[in-house]
Amino acid sequence: MREEYMIERQGKRFVLYAGLLEEAHERGLRSIETELLQVPGVENGEVAIARAIVRTEDGKFSGIGDASPANVNRAIAPHVIRMAETRAKARALRDAINVGVTAFEELGDDGGEAEVAISQGRDVRQDERRDAPTKEESRGELPATRKQLNYLESLVSDVVEDGIAKFEDMVGKPISELTREEASEWIGRLSGRAA
Repeated sequence: MREEYMIERQGKRFVLYAGLLEEAHERGLRSIETELLQVPGVENGEVAIARAIVRTEDGKFSGIGDASPANVNRAIAPHVIRMAETRAKARALRDAINVGVTAFEELGDDGGEAEVAISQGRDVRQDERRDAPTKEESRGELPATRKQLNYLESLVSDVVEDGIAKFEDMVGKPISELTREEASEWIGRLSGRAA
């Protein structure tokens, strides 16, 4: 997996969905099919569940993804079906191309730490007590890569009404000044809307 598709959050590495998709195409991706298994509703806690089936030259791989207002950020909450689908596709793609690192888009609103802890067999309650890094700790991050900015600009054009100017007003700074982590976070948010 190319480095520009990897991000670090709270000392752990994650892969971006865009990187999984690109790598799968390079390795002979034939198709991705999705199916909504559970429609979100009051009776099920507004949880959407989707299944994805990825076909490559090496075979067929499947993944399940879920999303609810409780495990996505506020901006994505109205789009839980699409986020569940994106998460399912990310899981199936990870299996298809043999990537063991969790996709950034699979993370919940809590930064995904509970999901990562469960997948690693750790005690979730102990991990929840850990403090997230402060803004002061993350100020020294590297600037966003050109590839991140290009992808983000494309997503903004597709998803944000009034484009880049409106997006820059939302984030409070020019898109070119985003850090890698900020760019990755916005890519995750906007790709859920565009999915």
